[in-house]
Amino acid sequence: EALFVGICAVSHLMTQAALGQALAPIDTIARDFGRITSGEKSWFIAAYSLTVGTFIMISGRLGDIFGHKRVFIIGYAWLGLWSCFAGFSVYPGHQVFFDVCRAMQGIGPALLMPNALALFGRVYPPGIRKNIVFSIFGALAPAGFVIGATFGSLFAQLAWWPWAFWSYGLVAFGLAVVSVLIIPKALSEAPTIRRKFDWTGSFLAVAGLVLVNVAFNNGPLYGWGVPHVYFVLIMGLMCLGAFIWIEFRTENPILPMRAMSSTVCFILALVGIGWGSFGIWVFYTVQFLEHVRGASPLSVAAQFSPAVIAGLIAAGMTGFLLTHTPVSFVMMISMVAFCAGITISCFQPPNQLYWAQTFVSIVTMPFGMDMSFPAATVILSNHMPAKHQGIAASLVNTIVNYSISISLGIAATVEVNAPHDGTLLSMNRNAFYCAIGLSGLGVI
Repeated sequence: EALFVGICAVSHLMTQAALGQALAPIDTIARDFGRITSGEKSWFIAAYSLTVGTFIMISGRLGDIFGHKRVFIIGYAWLGLWSCFAGFSVYPGHQVFFDVCRAMQGIGPALLMPNALALFGRVYPPGIRKNIVFSIFGALAPAGFVIGATFGSLFAQLAWWPWAFWSYGLVAFGLAVVSVLIIPKALSEAPTIRRKFDWTGSFLAVAGLVLVNVAFNNGPLYGWGVPHVYFVLIMGLMCLGAFIWIEFRTENPILPMRAMSSTVCFILALVGIGWGSFGIWVFYTVQFLEHVRGASPLSVAAQFSPAVIAGLIAAGMTGFLLTHTPVSFVMMISMVAFCAGITISCFQPPNQLYWAQTFVSIVTMPFGMDMSFPAATVILSNHMPAKHQGIAASLVNTIVNYSISISLGIAATVEVNAPHDGTLLSMNRNAFYCAIGLSGLGVI
């Protein structure tokens, strides 16, 4: 049982490690692709989060149809393959090629996470043990980011960052093999005999989410007045509108709209607001530490390391609180943690002791991450039947990762267009103000 829980939960660690391995050494990676703008660098992160958030929606449904174990193993293998390709992108030296590899890399976690949570949902009935394993899954997010940032920075400072992606890919291949041996064979079978897949809905959902995200991330680069930016946004919104219309009418929807109660929608909105603000916080905190305070990528990874311990404490608290308090109370604490951590970071001066504000912010944010994620997944898992466990897990993961990607585009727009004095510190704070607004809305 411990091995089963471990191999499923470590998929969340691998997901966040892939985020950290490109974020901490982002400037080192960018130098190998020539002179590129800050907006182009943000695609190193946004491209990955975009596909993680977009394809999660359909991967949970694929697991419901073809078996969660099968799709889970394919996810690890896919992640390993495209991680290696991302490392090889140093040879052609084109930033767009690296962005494409990062986007394809993100499909791996999209296959992994909802099916890992669906495996938990099928094995564990509602109760304390289910709350604990879901909390373990959430607790590994900060550890994954720190591990990815550490090894990415280490290889970058050795002047060979592709090795971070190659070694990560080999680990993913190894986990695919272990998954074949560890996960019970019975979980290879789908919990439903229905084999129909909503291809039209899937195409519209993916197309709509991608187009909207591309528009929000290209807005800061080209300006919102450029036709190809707002036309892409309009087309994306039209695709999403058509997707919702079809999901109400299809027999086997990838998103059962009639199961979307007001409580479920409210929880998903909170998760999106909280994790969107977290995405802004982590990206611009790294930028602040490296460009304003002059910290090296490896030093930045070390400064984020207390988040690992804080994440474990937060996960332990969440497992206890979910069984002793209303879930609304747990969500409230998480939203307050997001808002407090971001506010502390926003107003830290350039020349200040690390322990004064940066440390406090870094140990506060995991309470937002590791309390909102398990609470939301437990609620949706308990509200969905066994045949829809993949969809339940997909919804939370879609919101988490998609909100990170689209929020970076929103923050970049605010960073550039809000009043500033031309200094990096002033523009950085503009992005933090945006994150404070989002997290404050979550508290309200």
